[in-house]
Amino acid sequence: MIRLRNIQKSFTRPDQGQLDVLKGIDCEIDAGEFVAVVGASGSGKSTLMNILGLLDIPDQGDYELAGQLMNGLAPDELLTLMARLAGPSASELPLIYSDADDPEQLAVEALCRVGLENRLDHYPSQLSGGQQQRVAIARALVTDPELILADEPTGNLDAEATEEIMQLLDELHRSGRTIVLITHDPELAGRCTSVMSIDGGRLLRREAA
Repeated sequence: MIRLRNIQKSFTRPDQGQLDVLKGIDCEIDAGEFVAVVGASGSGKSTLMNILGLLDIPDQGDYELAGQLMNGLAPDELLTLMARLAGPSASELPLIYSDADDPEQLAVEALCRVGLENRLDHYPSQLSGGQQQRVAIARALVTDPELILADEPTGNLDAEATEEIMQLLDELHRSGRTIVLITHDPELAGRCTSVMSIDGGRLLRREAA
């Protein structure tokens, strides 16, 4: 599903000069895996996730997704699409997929799948943190993806909401989807099939959870 070879990424900041964030990441993630990416703040986790999600491109290295090399693909189209997904109410968020025969029905089905069938006409401000995370997952499900990238989806949630989101991700994994999860919580990482540890922009190890 995912193959990374010598992925490197740097940023230039006026006050710090060049900051090397990723320093030669090599890894493979097979279809159907549920992988946790762990590491301290500033270790490069989110930069790696942005590259996986085509929100950013590496300075060097090869990124292969489902057998297709991503090098040279500009992230502009994906960024535009993601920006347009933020609808005024929950049921309108996936209506961007207007080429579907019934895009509104797709939206309703996705929201029902994540347990928000009674929140279809609610605005974001009327949803709890856990419900907003479910909306984010529904955005992904509307196109029936094989790969789900989750960057700290439970970071600001209480224990009950965290468990709800993890149960939903567990269910999606059991249905055959590949999931990459960034988390600081070792207990949540332990629920995944394997754990990748990153420090200082380098992949330290990968082990079964």
